[in-house]
Amino acid sequence: MPYKRKDSPIWWASYVDSGGRRIRRPTGTEDRKEAVAIEAKWKLEVHRQKHWEEQPARTFGELMLAYLDGPSQEKRSRARDEYSVKRLFPIFQGRELGSLTAADVRGYIVKRQGDGVAAATINKEIGLFRAALNWARRELEWNVPNPFIGRKLKEPEGRIRWITRDEAACLIETARNEPKAVHLADFLRLGLHTGMRKGEMLGLEWSRVDLGANLVYLGATNQKNGKLGSVPFNSEAREAILSRARFRASYCPGSPWVFSHDDGARIGSIRTAFAGACKRAGIHDFHPHDLRHTCAAWLVQGGVSIREVAELLRHSDIRVTMRYAHLSPENVRAAVKVLEGNRSRFSHAVTLIDLDSAG
Repeated sequence: MPYKRKDSPIWWASYVDSGGRRIRRPTGTEDRKEAVAIEAKWKLEVHRQKHWEEQPARTFGELMLAYLDGPSQEKRSRARDEYSVKRLFPIFQGRELGSLTAADVRGYIVKRQGDGVAAATINKEIGLFRAALNWARRELEWNVPNPFIGRKLKEPEGRIRWITRDEAACLIETARNEPKAVHLADFLRLGLHTGMRKGEMLGLEWSRVDLGANLVYLGATNQKNGKLGSVPFNSEAREAILSRARFRASYCPGSPWVFSHDDGARIGSIRTAFAGACKRAGIHDFHPHDLRHTCAAWLVQGGVSIREVAELLRHSDIRVTMRYAHLSPENVRAAVKVLEGNRSRFSHAVTLIDLDSAG
């Protein structure tokens, strides 16, 4: 019979598949009678598959429901995935997965390009569909095709937008005067001085803050690369965290979140407050992720090596970090000065006569 989990308002089904494995899936409904009917339908499909070798028809909606709410999924970007599903839904709603072809994928890409959507956004959307199909084939043993494999679009080189220290100081001061977003100034300081991503900061729990070691610990589900890690923080970032600690002590002592409302609930978005502060500070075309770009720019301009910047920002590929190399031309100038000497490595004076004789 259907059951409920503590972390979900909907009913879940539990049954044994044709291979003898216990399957637990969300039914997608809060109505118990409907959940009973859905579970019965799935059990019937298993019976037909086991005894008649009949493959049940799987739909887009069924796939996304199972993938997003699957108990084995440790999603780090649920909001982003849900946004992608909303874009995919008008095109693929009701579609049987077994009927998907490469032409469907091309058609979707052309449609989104016609809407003026960037290649990076389209890649996220078709990438979600591809990942969900791979997951269903592997975990649920669904016999469905995956025409999304190998369909990634070429993306232009990533945008790098950063601000100066004076602009940052102005933005932080402006944020301090925002009564409806008292957390914004601390968010800005933490982002600028650690390079942490927006989601990493908004999802930061006090249990992962080590004030003694000046470290923030990140688990496999807390960062993009899916690995364990830590982020050191300097005095500016430390003061931002202490400011949040004082807020917590005054309003919500029991809240597990570093960035929380006065009732202790996690702050889910800073988009509106961030945009308003930028507008009042006269800073244009600047977004929350650009705090990370700014952190990288300041580090490179301060003479920190590209490899060290890559380690701090936790880039899995140093080529991503190399995008910031042009911000420190002094390093290159120092390198070419080596060529100004007129002696070889063996202290032999190189003259035109030597060159002529060498020829």
